[in-house]
Amino acid sequence: MSRLPSLYISHGSPMTALNPGLVGERLAALAAQLPRPRAIVMASAHWLTHQPAVGGHPRPPTIHDFGGFPQALFDLQYPAPGEPALAADIAARLDAAGLRSAIDARRGLDHGAWVPLRFLYPQADIPVVPLAIQPLLGPAHQFALGRALAPLREQGVLLVGSGSITHNLHDWGSYQDGKDAPYVRPFIDWVEQRLQADDRAALLDYRARAPHAVQAHPTDEHLQPLHFAMGAAGGDALGAQRIDAGIDAGFLAMDIYRFDGAAA
Repeated sequence: MSRLPSLYISHGSPMTALNPGLVGERLAALAAQLPRPRAIVMASAHWLTHQPAVGGHPRPPTIHDFGGFPQALFDLQYPAPGEPALAADIAARLDAAGLRSAIDARRGLDHGAWVPLRFLYPQADIPVVPLAIQPLLGPAHQFALGRALAPLREQGVLLVGSGSITHNLHDWGSYQDGKDAPYVRPFIDWVEQRLQADDRAALLDYRARAPHAVQAHPTDEHLQPLHFAMGAAGGDALGAQRIDAGIDAGFLAMDIYRFDGAAA
């Protein structure tokens, strides 16, 4: 079975599902390049817990975890199956790594999961297991989650962190004239440079080292799925490849990364 990369996807606003723009094209092209996974694990910035948690629902419902959007968005469904046996395997791997976990048999797919999956695998016929992140435990913890699950890449499981490479909702509506927030490009350039250099230490300490880090991420739950995907790369050589998907609304950079890394 071909080894899959791990991915980090900037999922954007919920409206990406209706107006995918460049990110929809990039995700469709990426899926065409990858071996078809037997299952997908989605670590989303919109499922936040105090301790690791794995979704064990056999048919995870589509969660519309937002308000104030058109009815057409609430009508969308992503009816992918779950895989409770894989969820149990994940929980066991996390426990073995000292990351005490729980299985949530009711959890569905929030928009951080189903929005990008609509463009990666629109048929919704690949099992999806959601995975929570624990932002209060920091980037190194998310990296450890990914590292514990990295061997699954050898078994046809696609490990995905879904967030946003920049995410400052205070800037919503501030950059409608075609200009980008001044912090966006310096921040995403720094991230790309550090990933290409395999500078794991800098990336785990990004809030102290990256330019405009607090402006780019007043809270960092949307970047920590990147650290999960880095850990899931399976080694110190990340094999990072940036896929530029533009900047939405002047402040949401839509970068996608694949990490081909080392064999786990």
